[in-house]
Amino acid sequence: MKNIEILKTKPLRNGRFIKALEIEYIQNGKVKRWEAVKANDSVAILIYHKEKDSFVLVKQFRPALYIQHKHFFSYELCAGIVDKDKSLAQIAKEEILEETGYNTGLENIKKITSFYTSVGFAGSRQTLFYTEVLESDRVDSGGGVDDEEIEVVYLKVSEAKKFMYDEEIPKTPGLLYAFCWWFENFGK
Repeated sequence: MKNIEILKTKPLRNGRFIKALEIEYIQNGKVKRWEAVKANDSVAILIYHKEKDSFVLVKQFRPALYIQHKHFFSYELCAGIVDKDKSLAQIAKEEILEETGYNTGLENIKKITSFYTSVGFAGSRQTLFYTEVLESDRVDSGGGVDDEEIEVVYLKVSEAKKFMYDEEIPKTPGLLYAFCWWFENFGK
């Protein structure tokens, strides 16, 4: 990771990916207000590398995580927002290639489930997929597109449970759920 310095923070006026909102509503006859953001839905993919007996994760700088908790980066599933008129599986396939460099067939990307994230302020829906890769599926180094700086990380299955419960390692709930799903279905 390159050296990172936060220059300033300011209120968001016209966001590219989220829109800040104040919602006014009536509940049980009482007018209430709530702050929220309108955000894109997303896909996330649990990738298992069969030859390495490892999960393929991404590590990247998350400014909000740094501002809130002074963590520079988090470990995450390969993921991306739904901002194209394509199937969710096709968007997942493109994200796998962009972020990790693996080119897997659409038929190898299996839907696990969908769930809602950040329900207290965003309520976006994330669809979780699973795929397996081999080193022969790797066509480039990944790392994202444009100026994204995404590091591809291999986590041995034998180390995953320790990783899951290590509170010092910043990670997403979707990643934790995906690992629980994998251990329930493939148990090791």
